[in-house]
Amino acid sequence: MGITYIDGTARGPQGKEENVSFLVDSGATYSLLPAPVWESVGLVATREQSFTLADGTTIRRNISECFLVLSQGETHTPVILGEPGDEALLGVVTLEELGLVFNPFSRTLHPMRMMLA
Repeated sequence: MGITYIDGTARGPQGKEENVSFLVDSGATYSLLPAPVWESVGLVATREQSFTLADGTTIRRNISECFLVLSQGETHTPVILGEPGDEALLGVVTLEELGLVFNPFSRTLHPMRMMLA
């Protein structure tokens, strides 16, 4: 499995922006912003959530809401407020909000087939 990064912009509630290089992580539920990014754009925690890591460890992290801009679109989405050492992740909730799917074979993002049934 390869590693895929996509560049984007995180925008906080007061309009402050930071450029971010996201690791596309189709195994992550929510996107994650590193501490320097979410602090710079002025995000504050609105709730706390438990997450299970790939090794089975459970951690608790604060959650906020952020406006993310990618070349494929823009959306308001929940984000994990990362702690020191955390890497920016683009999770499946954000991808679905943008109508995107990740192709792990070509390591590219594609529009998803949208159903209204």
